[in-house]
Amino acid sequence: MTTPATPQDLEAARLLLSRLGVDPADLISAGRQEPGSATVGKDERPMPTIREWIPVVAGLVSPSTAASYGSYWNKAEAAWGDRAMDTITASEIKALSEVARSTALVRRNSRGGRNAAENFVAAVRCLYRHLENDGRLDQHRNPARRVTKPRRNASTRRALAHKQLAELNDVVASTGDDPELDSLICRLHEETACRRGGAVGLRPRDLDRDQCTVLLREKGETERWQPVSPTLMRHLIAHDEERGSGDPNGRLLRYANGKPITCRRYDYIFGRVQKELTWAHALQVSAHWLRHTTLTWVERNFGMGVARAFAGHADTGSDLTTTTYVKADITEVAAALAALTGEPHPLATETG
Repeated sequence: MTTPATPQDLEAARLLLSRLGVDPADLISAGRQEPGSATVGKDERPMPTIREWIPVVAGLVSPSTAASYGSYWNKAEAAWGDRAMDTITASEIKALSEVARSTALVRRNSRGGRNAAENFVAAVRCLYRHLENDGRLDQHRNPARRVTKPRRNASTRRALAHKQLAELNDVVASTGDDPELDSLICRLHEETACRRGGAVGLRPRDLDRDQCTVLLREKGETERWQPVSPTLMRHLIAHDEERGSGDPNGRLLRYANGKPITCRRYDYIFGRVQKELTWAHALQVSAHWLRHTTLTWVERNFGMGVARAFAGHADTGSDLTTTTYVKADITEVAAALAALTGEPHPLATETG
């Protein structure tokens, strides 16, 4: 039971409030505030709508991330465009991810829309993560955190057999409107195991002629110097001299008319490969199969540590403790490349 305040207690309280500059009437009005309502300070900003927040986040992430998430953000905007982001529920996000799954484009290697659902959840999480980072939403009120992403299926990609790789290279070198360019692209992928973005973004300034290395800038804004064979380096230099614009910061790989290639060139290359080779059509072979092929060979012959370094993988994941002790450096990557291509490499020679 609460003891009634004495006149002395009331006088002490009035004295304290006077020193704090608080009017007792303010305490009464504050006590009458509706439960759950929040007092908005003059420095607080209103909760944005999905439509307002998407362009903000698009300017904060990398261009590749914005491009990857763009179609999923469009779905969210179409469904919830004018709603404040703290009014959208976890169940609504889950329901729209299932719509993304059911309406996903069907290809020969489709996985029942699972990847579309996963990507939708990841795209929405990205929006809400930046809302948290901006201090506009507490993580416990973030609905995207309570939506479980579908578990990703194991990749169907694998290393190509030596005969298959030879057949693929034969098709690339003997068909199409620019077999010289296409062969150079495939050779770059086979020697470096780079991703498409690393090849398309390669610049003349990224060629180290003395060390026979190229600077690959890939997803996650990562960069790494990757060894290439002297033969490939000569062809890359010759390609730039014949087709380049003279700008060391421009794109290296170009069409005969001097226009830089885009990722659409890969559709043309591997569309031909799949048309000519029945097994490639059945497997839906793409440039990423070349990465699998090279890295599998490196792992089998030089171990996981060298394969991770060859791939440019970050030292993260469940095996982080082990990889701390088995990291490989660029000289070991160069040694693996020399064995792969049968050509001496200047960095590999230094380790001998």
